Amino acid sequence: MNEPKDILTAINALLTRHADVLKVSKKGPEGFEVIGTFPVQQGRQQVPGHYFASTVLKPQDVRLYFFPIYTHPKQFALSEEFGKMLKGKSCFHIKRWDDGIAQEVEAMIEKGVSIYKDGGLI
Repeated sequence: MNEPKDILTAINALLTRHADVLKVSKKGPEGFEVIGTFPVQQGRQQVPGHYFASTVLKPQDVRLYFFPIYTHPKQFALSEEFGKMLKGKSCFHIKRWDDGIAQEVEAMIEKGVSIYKDGGLI
């Protein structure tokens, strides 16, 4: 599967599997975002939930912004192939979707949920 819209649908489905601890805070043409389910303090203000991840559809790829890999980088080991998709500290540019990438994204999301649950963030 290489169509960005199909990749987006697949990633968003993986994120929404965790509705017990993540809620959709944005869904539309500008993007899709999931946050924690209880209010947290962010700086001086209270926000409805800790930011977890978001996706944005681009013409050639899908951008997956995954905050747990930014806050806990040493907790994640990426394959060489998937690691090449990471641009910067937390943004993946996903142009191709196969079983291997799907399994790695799913495992990464599972691990992020576990880390954030254990840390009381979600």
